[in-house]
Amino acid sequence: MTTKEGLLVPPGHGRVVQAPAQHVTFKVTGSHSRMASTFEVVVPPGFDVGAHVHTRSEELFYVLEGELDVLAFEPRIRTPDNWQKWESTSGNRVVRATPGTVIVVPPGCPHAFANPTDEPAKMFFQASPPPDHERYFEELLEILGSGGPPDHAAIRELRARYDIEQLTPLRHR
Repeated sequence: MTTKEGLLVPPGHGRVVQAPAQHVTFKVTGSHSRMASTFEVVVPPGFDVGAHVHTRSEELFYVLEGELDVLAFEPRIRTPDNWQKWESTSGNRVVRATPGTVIVVPPGCPHAFANPTDEPAKMFFQASPPPDHERYFEELLEILGSGGPPDHAAIRELRARYDIEQLTPLRHR
C-alpha cells in the first residue's frame, strides 16, 4: 500500500526568484499539482505588469497586503497605453484592490495590475495550468534583473512563448 502525502509550505518558505521589479516565491509548482502553480508575489511601488490576455490560462489573485489597481474585463477599446482609463461596455472600470480582494481571470479576459502607491503590495497568485507561469517568472525576472530599463523586445518574445498577448507595456521604477 502506497501512502500519498500532501505539500505543506510554511510561511517564509518556497523558492524565491527576484529582481528590482518583483519578488516571487514559488509555493506550489507543477511538480506538486496538476491544477495550478501558486506564488506569493511582492509588487514594488511603481510596478505595472501591463494589460495582457491569455488564450489558455486562468488566473486568481488575492491581495494580502497593500493596494493594487486591477483590471479584469474587456474594454470598449483596447488602447495601446494607459489601461487604468479603460472601461467595459457594461461600465466596469479599474478598481483599487485592498487586502482581502479576489480577482479571477478566465482565459481570454484582458487583465492587469499595478502598484500606484509608495509601499510594496503582496498578493497570492495562482495560474492554471502549471508549469507555464513558473518558467515565465524565471525568465522574466532574468530579463528585469539585468539593470536599466526593461528590454521590451525580449519581454514581448518571452510573453509570446508563454501564451501572453501584451496589450500595454510593462513598467517599473
